[in-house]
Formats: sequence, structure tokens, C-alpha cells
Amino acid sequence: MKAVVYTKYGPPSVLTLVDIKKPQPKDDEILVKVCATTVTSGDVRLRSSDFPAGVWLLARLMFGLFKPKKTILGHEFSGIVEAVGKDVVKYKVGDEVFGTPTGLKTGTYTEYLCIPQDRKKGALSHKPKNLSLKEAAAIPVGGMTALFLLNKGNLSAGQNVLVYGASGSVGSYAVQIAKAKGATVVAVCSGANSAMVESFGADKTIDYHQEDYTLLNDKFDLVFDAVGKTSKSAAKKVLKPNGQFVTIATMTSPTQEHLDALKELAEQGKLTPYIDQSFPLAEIVAAHEYVDTGRKKGNVSIDVCD
Repeated sequence: MKAVVYTKYGPPSVLTLVDIKKPQPKDDEILVKVCATTVTSGDVRLRSSDFPAGVWLLARLMFGLFKPKKTILGHEFSGIVEAVGKDVVKYKVGDEVFGTPTGLKTGTYTEYLCIPQDRKKGALSHKPKNLSLKEAAAIPVGGMTALFLLNKGNLSAGQNVLVYGASGSVGSYAVQIAKAKGATVVAVCSGANSAMVESFGADKTIDYHQEDYTLLNDKFDLVFDAVGKTSKSAAKKVLKPNGQFVTIATMTSPTQEHLDALKELAEQGKLTPYIDQSFPLAEIVAAHEYVDTGRKKGNVSIDVCD
């Protein structure tokens, strides 16, 4: 089978399409034919080893000091169950599934994955019925991160929420989830992306090139930093006395419950992934080069199978 591997850190050109042995499911595992995956910010950081100075050494110790420990990237996927182990009861051949490879020895830049039906780490579920496989593959990482942080910020109906960096993957989900929960959402993004962000349900958009959100007269119950480019001290200027600040520049630990909640929102028509561009697996280098430009909107999809 085909897979994309990297054996050293560096630019997108370190990614190579190769042939590797197709895995076989254990008794408690399903074999998934991967149909779609994505290029997330996590993939880019791991590929380039571009970690913040304060955590660079720790990250290298975790993921590989001199070369990557896990040679196949990819943090989310969708696909079709091709085979099941004898103890599997939750899935059957032909089921469409989506999830994350957290805890596995491989990422999702590959044509096949073996995944335990019960996850100690990571999440796995049947695909939302109303989404395509490509759309479903783009939900887990950005969606679960957004939901985890919104829950951490005690999001509730009737609140005023500001999402900083609303046009990216996490930001686009944060806007939609906050609206689904009954909040009023002000979204900060570039003017070029305002229409897209408004389509997510934002009540108001602010072009950060033209206006400093910290000078707003409005006060917010929650400020959500979806890109790691603002700070708690800046957000305090527009937060209510008991307002909360959350940022992706912290550790998150989403669970199966988060994926299940996102699936429900998607099937209710309240959560739709935005796919900026799609690339075939064979053009994974070009996909990473595009994400490296910093112009990605929403999600960049990788088509693994037809």
C-alpha cells in the first residue's frame, strides 16, 4: 500500500510517497481503508520541528530528538471499514468511520489503518450521515480542540464570545459551536475572509488589519484565541469581570465524548467543515507547501482514495 513517510525534520520535501506492507487487524481491531485526511498545523510543526523555544527540547524528546519517532504524519481521517477482528462488535465491513490515530504507531498519511474499536487514546465513530468522507475527515482535530477549549471557558447560551483567528480550522469550528450553543459571536479575521466567517454564523466580523479588538467598547464573557497570536493580558481589556480567556497555545486533551458531540452537531446541520483546498496523496508536498504559506482557510484536505 502507499504511505507518506519522513525520516528527518525539514521542509515539505522531506515527505516521500513509498510502498509499505498493508496491516492486518488484530482480534479487537478494524481495518480502515483511508479515504481522506488533512494537513493540520500539528503536521506542519512535527514535520519541520518548528516548536516554540520554550518547549522545543521537550517536544524533541517526545517526538524524536534527532529524527522523528513516528515516521507517518496525519492527525485525522475518514474511511471505510474493510475488515474486522473476531471480537469487534461496534463496526462492520462497509461502515464509514472518522476519527484520530492518537496512540497508534502510525499517522493517517496512508491507505490503510488498523484501529482498536475501543480507544484508550484518540477517538473513533461512525461518520456523520449528512457529510461526505472528505468533510468528515476535517472535523476531529480542529473541532475537538475548539469544543474542548470552549467547554474549558464555560461557554453557555446568551454569552458574548469573541473568536480571534476565526478563519482557520479551529476558529471556524469555534464560531459554529458557539452559535450552536446560543452565544453571540464576534469574529476577528482578515477582511478578505469576512464573508466566509459570516457564513459560519458570526454576528459581526472585525478586520484585524483595520481595527484592534482590544479597543472595542463591547465586553465579552469569553475570548477564544484560535491561532495563538493574542494574549490574556490583551484580552482582559475587553473581558467582563468574570470573563474567561482560552487559547490553543495550551495543552488540550479531547476525548471520545467531544467527537460524539461534534457528530451530533454535524447531523443537526449546525457544524460544517470548510475545505479550502484538496490535494491527492501523491501531492502531499504541495499541500504542505500551501499550508506553510500561512494562507490556509479552514481545512486542507488530502484525498487518499477515490
